[in-house]
Parts: sequence; structure tokens; C-alpha cells
Amino acid sequence: MQYNVIDADGHVTEPPNLWEEYMDPKFREGCPKLITTENGSEILRVEYDDAIDLSRGKQRITFGAVGAFGARDGSVKPNGPYLQGRKGGFDPHARIPDMDAEGIDAAFLYPSLGLFFGSIKNPEFAAAAARAYNRWLADYCKPYPQRLFGAAMLPMQSVELAVEEMRFAAKELGFRAGFIRPNPYNGRALHDPAFDPLWREAQEINFSIGIHGGSESGQPTLGMDRFTRGRAVRHVVAHTFEMMAAATSLIMCGVCDRFPRLKIAFLEAGGGWMAGWLDRMDRHFDDVGMNDTGLKTRPSEIFRRQCFISFEPVEGTLPLLADYIGSENILWATDYPHLDGFPNAPQMIKAMGMPEKTLWNVMAGGAMRYYNMQ
Repeated sequence: MQYNVIDADGHVTEPPNLWEEYMDPKFREGCPKLITTENGSEILRVEYDDAIDLSRGKQRITFGAVGAFGARDGSVKPNGPYLQGRKGGFDPHARIPDMDAEGIDAAFLYPSLGLFFGSIKNPEFAAAAARAYNRWLADYCKPYPQRLFGAAMLPMQSVELAVEEMRFAAKELGFRAGFIRPNPYNGRALHDPAFDPLWREAQEINFSIGIHGGSESGQPTLGMDRFTRGRAVRHVVAHTFEMMAAATSLIMCGVCDRFPRLKIAFLEAGGGWMAGWLDRMDRHFDDVGMNDTGLKTRPSEIFRRQCFISFEPVEGTLPLLADYIGSENILWATDYPHLDGFPNAPQMIKAMGMPEKTLWNVMAGGAMRYYNMQ
């Protein structure tokens, strides 16, 4: 199939009974469940061991926004129940017509409820939850193998179990990529040497790693102690600050330098900031009196060799920065079916007036390179 328009970061909306149906029976009784409270708010609850709520931050609101694609232009109300969200998030057969209407050839899929699973503490339970999700996602993609592609959930609470799940996803499910959050897992930042076996295995089996954050997740999140009010402000901070920290961990703290064939993408946090961040990292690398990084390669060169950044279709800096960053390192996404997703995203990007080769790289070439489709 010829791919000209690739959504590098779409989402599914998991059926609330997914884990009851797909999870190892050993863990099924305490598996994640979506609970509706008396006041109508929705809470993602895990009863295994000590009961915890994987809620949307401190605000007890519905998960309806997760499926409210179109709310950006006012055509959809954002506060309905989760199960009333966009049908294509739950059902692949309903998703394909939506993709066709937008002219999208292929979509790579990340979770919605599953984005909160990084706050689960028990490693074995986290691995069982990830396995259940990945098996379900493979079934979701199965009817359209040339158009829908899953990104595996990797249970970073245990490096050994994350490696095991990555191997399973690659060999048994045919996935090309997996995702982790940028936040620390059980107190470990992404440049912690304990994670090296994961990076090594991903490099060896050519399995791409997407760094995908979200709103407040229960994991430590930069800036949440300072910005205590305002949904918009906290959303801006939670995504971008953590992704900048992840880029620093993986590029400047040596992970990519040690594993030069590892492919990393920084997703759903905008892209324009990356140009200045690479410049700043380069400056400290080039300054002989400042550089104590131990890096063998300049950060910007590391990025162009093996890293990718997803721009949002509303970022006016995209045509200015595409070739400066490297158009073959740029991705874009609809964020379908989420509240803050982008209907008409391909047309929005095409209207920016980029040169033909640059545009092709942004629309499809970067994604094909990152997701090993070439």
C-alpha cells in the first residue's frame, strides 16, 4: 500500500470491560474498572492490593472528553459519559470511514485509559494490565492490517517485564513500536542505567519507542506543585515540561549516545520547543569549559540520527522549523478521538505552504522512517 498521509499518534478508547475479558485470571478480580460515582463523575479504579484511583488528576470529572473529537470547533459537547464518545475510538469499523473522510492512509494507535497505568505500583499487576491491553489492541487492528497499527504498552515498573512485553508485542502481535510515559516510574528517570536493558533490546529488534505523556496521571509531574489551578495551564505544563525532561534524559544524559540505533519519538507535547532545546543542549556540549556530559556526539546530531518530534497542526512554527530540525524527523497527529484532537488535520498542515519534499516528509516520510515502514 502507498502511504502518503500517516497519523503518527491516534488513540483508541478502551472498552471499560477490556481488562475483565483479557486479563490473566490471577489478576482479574482487582483489574481496572471505570466507576461512575453518585455525582456523575467517572473514576478509573484498580482494586488490586491497595485500591487506587487512576483519575484525571485532582479533578473528579467525566472521561467523556476522551472521546469528544470535534469539541475543538464546538460541534461536540465535551462532558458526556465515556461510553458516548466517538464510536471509532471503540470500533475499528467505525474508525476507517473517519480516516477516509480526512484522507488518512494509516494511523498508529495509543491508549486513553491506559495512559494512566504508569501510576500502578505493583510490577506484576502492571505487566498483566499491559498484556491485556496489547492483546485487545491487536484484535482492534486485526481487521485492517495495512491501515491500523498498535503501539504496545510497556510496563516500566519492572525493566525485565517491560523487555518481556516488548518481545511479545513484536514477535507475537507484530507491533513495530511501544510507548512509555516521560514521567519517572517508581522514582526512576528515563536515563537511569537500570533501563538500559530495555533500550538495548529495542535497538536489537528494531522496535521504536514513543514517549507519550498525558494529563495528570498519578506519577510525579513537573510543575504540578506550582500550577495548582486552571485546567488549561496544568495541561500545558503536564505535557510539555515532562517531555522536555524526557528529551534531556534520552539525548543529553547519554541514552541515545549509548544506543545509536534506538528510535525515539516525542509525542503529543508540541514540536516547536525542540529547536531551541537542541540549540541549548548543543551550546553546552560545544562549551569546553561547561561540557561534562560524556557525550560522543552533539545533541542535535543525535536527534537527527534517531529521534522524532510530533508537531500539532496548529503550530505556526512548523513551516519555519521543519527543515531546521529535519523534516524527515517530524511527525504529526490527529489525537483522534480526544477532546483536543484536530479534525481536518492533514488539510491544515498542507495549507501551511511547505515545499513538496518537506511536506511529504512531514505527512508520511518521517512516520515511515520512525515506524520502520520503509
